[in-house]
Amino acid sequence: MYMSLYNGVLCLASPVISRHMNKRLQSGKEDIARYGERLGTPSIARPEGELLWIHAASVGEAISALSLVAGLLESAPDRYILVTTGTRTSAEIMRERLPARAFHQYVPIDKKDYVSRFLDYWRPDIGLWMESEIWPNLIRETAARQIPSMLVNARITEKSFKNWRRFSGLSRLLFGSFDSCTAQSEASATRLRSLGAREVDYLGNLKFAADPLPVDVKALSALTEATQDRQIWLAASTHPGEDEKIVEVHKILSQVMSDLLTIIVPRHPERGDDIKKMAVRENFNVSVRSKDEKLTVATDIYVADTLSELGLFYRLVDVVFIGGSFVEKGGQNPMEAARLDCAIFFGPHMENFLEVAEEFKSEAGAIDVKNAAELAQAVAKYLSNKAKREKIAGNAKNVVFKGNEICAAIITRVNELLKARAS
Repeated sequence: MYMSLYNGVLCLASPVISRHMNKRLQSGKEDIARYGERLGTPSIARPEGELLWIHAASVGEAISALSLVAGLLESAPDRYILVTTGTRTSAEIMRERLPARAFHQYVPIDKKDYVSRFLDYWRPDIGLWMESEIWPNLIRETAARQIPSMLVNARITEKSFKNWRRFSGLSRLLFGSFDSCTAQSEASATRLRSLGAREVDYLGNLKFAADPLPVDVKALSALTEATQDRQIWLAASTHPGEDEKIVEVHKILSQVMSDLLTIIVPRHPERGDDIKKMAVRENFNVSVRSKDEKLTVATDIYVADTLSELGLFYRLVDVVFIGGSFVEKGGQNPMEAARLDCAIFFGPHMENFLEVAEEFKSEAGAIDVKNAAELAQAVAKYLSNKAKREKIAGNAKNVVFKGNEICAAIITRVNELLKARAS
């Protein structure tokens, strides 16, 4: 009944969905060359042999799945892995970072005929859903084909839990379709059980297990030379409303640090010009990376408005502020900085990584700050004290090392489900 109602609504909404997807195509948010994949039509051949399918919503989930991909491939040298996501950015990152025997396709739109076309072609031996990516047709059609499935690193917020409780019959049907679930927190595990999920275990956050971000060695060497003898700090993945605070911090610190360099990496690169204009109005010398503007001794603020270069800047600096945490965006991932030996600061809004942030703080692996004045004080303190810097960075790195055990436990569970299916 629930699926009939869901598909009936999708049928009635088809014109709206078509207009929405056309707008995405026109705006460049969809890859026109590979749009057939969104309709369930493959663009490459299925490899022969065992095929594991991992679905991740977007960039964050896809990156956290990379360590799992590597471990699953290592545990069986004759298997292949299909990774699906829904965004162009995540597709590009997967193209760059997926290892041999793993490949990417766009996830089909959740209409039954598209989903059926996708599953009938790829015939995965198991399906793994990352975090909280719940698409009814994709889940139910997988179960109908008796393909084992697993919800991995599940995250159910209080808000989404309340929304699912309003449709308890549908939630029990969907969450009960998974053969196994691993949760990234005790709270998420409890909510999953209440929503009808079976075999739920709290293992911890898989994002702790991701590999360090990649780096262009030549670019790192060039920036290291350009910034030698400078005191540098980084504001990573900033959102609108935060850049002004970062410039305010620079203004405070530059009064006592004549060699200070502030690097801003905006979450959305297209904001680079706006950030420059704002900082120039404050009488600072600003260079923009996407325009190949030179970083010189006269540069006060360097705007790194490029994609996939955080690995470069986390290696360049020792002190990092995590963006999305001074505004109500829930914060960005602090674990990427922790893996690369950075002393980490973040603001009061870390809701997207609440358990992670609390663990960092409890292990003295990060400092939380409330405003620009507190951030300026913290940056000054840790830039001037190498021992303190290395201590907090080491504590953070110890926290993320826990991810190796989490990844190993998930791989064991996946292999058990595959073995059960084979028998």
